[in-house]
Amino acid sequence: MGVGRMGLPLERVSDEALLSGLATGDPEIAVAFVRRFQRAVYGVAVAVVGDPRIAEDVAQQTFERAWRHAQVYDGRRGSVGAWLTAIAHNLAIDAVRARRATPVSPEDLETLVGIVSETPERRALADDAAERVRRAVAALPREQARALVMAGIYGMTAREVAAFEGVPLGTAKTRIRAGTIKVRALLESEGTR
Repeated sequence: MGVGRMGLPLERVSDEALLSGLATGDPEIAVAFVRRFQRAVYGVAVAVVGDPRIAEDVAQQTFERAWRHAQVYDGRRGSVGAWLTAIAHNLAIDAVRARRATPVSPEDLETLVGIVSETPERRALADDAAERVRRAVAALPREQARALVMAGIYGMTAREVAAFEGVPLGTAKTRIRAGTIKVRALLESEGTR
């Protein structure tokens, strides 16, 4: 018996059950799954790539990948939403890397950190999850925020961040890691309120 055939409206079915049902190819379940997560997935994609059309492509690829790899989801490692947004984030970084024609100048980083923190366009396009991430990044110390933006949005390696910032590799790694831990903690604390 499929998820949608259990007598429960699909809106009340758990995320994990919807993901399991997605692998069956049931179109009703697929539509319910996409509707449940489309804002979060698109919000992450648009926050990373900055282009609504490319973000739509990334979101589509995210749902295709979720459908193909639903069986590898492990609930012990995080929620379905976190798994999907991680897929979207990775695909969005790949899209940014693919179209990155020129390196980012150090002068542009302050603007970039500001964009991640606040802009009306981003706020209008991105969903609540992306807004929470921007607030969490904006709450970081400046050097951690810069390192996290370079690594997370521009997909730079720790070595590239170190060279760019003129700091030792270990310092760059520490800034990225500490920033990631702080953002994760802030997001988790917001989620429990």
